[in-house]
This record gives sequence, structure tokens and C-alpha cells, in this order.
Amino acid sequence: MRAHWANCITHFDEEVKAFIADYFSRGDRRCLLVAGAGFDPRAQIVADHLASALGPRLSAVYVREERGDPAANLVARANANEARLRSLVPNARAITVSIFADDGAPVGGATLAAEFRKMRWPPDITDVVLDTSALSMGIAFPAARLLLQRCEGSPNINMHVIVASNPDLDVAIVGEPADRAIPVRGFSGDGRGLGDARIARIWLPQLAPRAAPVLEKIRSAIDHVYKTCPMLPFPAENPRRADELITEFSQQLQNDWDVSSRDLIYVSEWNPLDSYRTISMLKERYDRTVEGIYEPQLVLSPVGSKVMAIGSLMAAIDHELTVQYVETLRYEILGQALGLTETREKMVHVWLHGPVYAGYPGIALSGTGAP
Repeated sequence: MRAHWANCITHFDEEVKAFIADYFSRGDRRCLLVAGAGFDPRAQIVADHLASALGPRLSAVYVREERGDPAANLVARANANEARLRSLVPNARAITVSIFADDGAPVGGATLAAEFRKMRWPPDITDVVLDTSALSMGIAFPAARLLLQRCEGSPNINMHVIVASNPDLDVAIVGEPADRAIPVRGFSGDGRGLGDARIARIWLPQLAPRAAPVLEKIRSAIDHVYKTCPMLPFPAENPRRADELITEFSQQLQNDWDVSSRDLIYVSEWNPLDSYRTISMLKERYDRTVEGIYEPQLVLSPVGSKVMAIGSLMAAIDHELTVQYVETLRYEILGQALGLTETREKMVHVWLHGPVYAGYPGIALSGTGAP
């Protein structure tokens, strides 16, 4: 358990930019940025701010996700993003991660882990920043776990997660789902399979526009579901977003998943700690109230909002929860989403680990691992 995560340091919107400009401009900061270099318009935002503050003290690893038969306009956009990112951080390299093997099996997480094992960090690194803005969940979640493990095993290295979020853009990016649901690499829970009849499962799907086909595939892959507790964004930039999702998913909620109004979970669209605290509280409550009767197992499916997904990521790491998802074969973007600018984005920074938390129970800052 990471006691400090319930109240860890966070910044929002303009506070994030001010934090980057102040903290990373200090001469003793040496930062490694891990970020996506795909077509997403948000790919350059965090790197731009970090490069301005750090200059040559910033190094980077850019992840280029390759999947299926991508649209030509998205390939062109990804190439432009990668070129711009390389110009922002000269001390950078890009790694290409094939999301699917030749036989169609999802292997992105395993490929990323192999690349990370080969990666040597700068010897004087003080901070690691994971930018999830332009990374898919199947890559962002394994990257976060692997980077955090390395930071927690090394003395005095800080771990940050930053995201430039735009729920409207997330809605405009439409993916063609693969055939079946699988656990995210490194997030299979405590080792008990999803078909184990001795376990009562509580499924927490994060509802998002047009995500019904994906969530239906995930639900069909989970046996012995005791209860389904959909997660809805509220408060949200669009105050009616939760109501609209309830309407869109009315068939699943009322008939397929047997969800009552008491089962709905509302979490902030902008504060990942709200998701983390809510999931943690739910797990503690189920563990306590059904002890000796059955074994509860929470299963997360954080599709949609990238900020809400960070909270789910934290809960999944902290409590060894299963994260079930469907990999995406290819993407397309609706409308004029590629023309969205930084002014449309909201930024969130979460300080996951570092000397700043010295004194919290369970925090060890004198690890023996070498970066």
C-alpha cells in the first residue's frame, strides 16, 4: 500500500505549467521523458513545456505504436509529431512498438517491457516523467508500472505522470476493436483467473461515448460477476455528460448488466485522485463486509477519459487489480479533431514517488537498484 497516494501532490491546468517552469528550471534537475509519438494532437504539449524549462538537461524516449493498416493522414500526422518531438529534445530516441504479432495476438505490452529492459537511464537522472497524453492504455499502463518499479528501487528518483486531457478529443478518436478482451500486460490481478468460480467479481467499467461494443466484449470475457458498478464522469466539463452516458448505455445498464442506480459510481473528470480514492474505498469495503463469505475481486476497464484512467492505474498498481481491455486494430479521427490546439487541453500532473514523500509509512528512499 502506498499511503501517500490518497493525498499525493497534484497540479491542474495553469498550475501544471507553473510547476514545470519552476521545478524543472532548477539546475540540479535531470529529467527523462517517456511519451507517445503518434498521431494524437496532444503529443507535443508536455514535451514542449519540459524542453523550455530543462533545455539540454532533458532526455526522452518516444514510443511509436504500430498497428494494423493505419490511415495515411494519421501516419503523416505521426511523422510530423515525431519530427517535432525530436527537434524539441535532441537527446532523444524513438522506439517502435508493434501492438500485434504476425498471428494477430496483442503483444504491445510485452514488446515495450523488452525495450525498457534494454534501456539505460542517464546516470545523473533525478526525475522521470511519463506523459500519457498520446499513449494507448495497453502501452501507458505497462509503462507506468515498469517506470515506477525502477524509480521505487532507486534512491532519490522522482516519478511523475502528466497528461494533457481533452474528453471531446477522446470521443473523436474512434478505434476498431480487436476480437477479444484480455488483461493489460502486468495487470492480471493477483493471479486468480477470470473464470475461477470461487471468486465473486465486481466489474468497474468506465463508461465513454461509443464504447458499448468494447465494454460488451470485456463483459462477455468475465465470468461470475457479482456486481457491475459503472464509473461516470461527474463533475465534468459537460455537466450533462453522465446523464448522456446513462441514456446511451440504457440497454446494457437495465437489461444486460443488471445495474441499479445505487451501483453507479461518479468520479471527477479532472481529478485522478477521485478515481483512485473511490476504487480504493470500494475495495476496502468489499474486503471487509464479505470476509469469510466469498473472495471479492475488482476488475477495472478504464476506457474514455485519460484523467480518470490515471486514477484507475494508481488503484490497479496499489491493490494488484485486474485491468481488462480490448486492443485497438486501427484508429480514425472524426471531424476536425486534428486541428485542435493546446488551448483546448486541460493538464494534470501527479507526483507518484520521490523524496518529497519521506516520512510517509512504507516509503523507502534508499533503494539498492541502479538506474
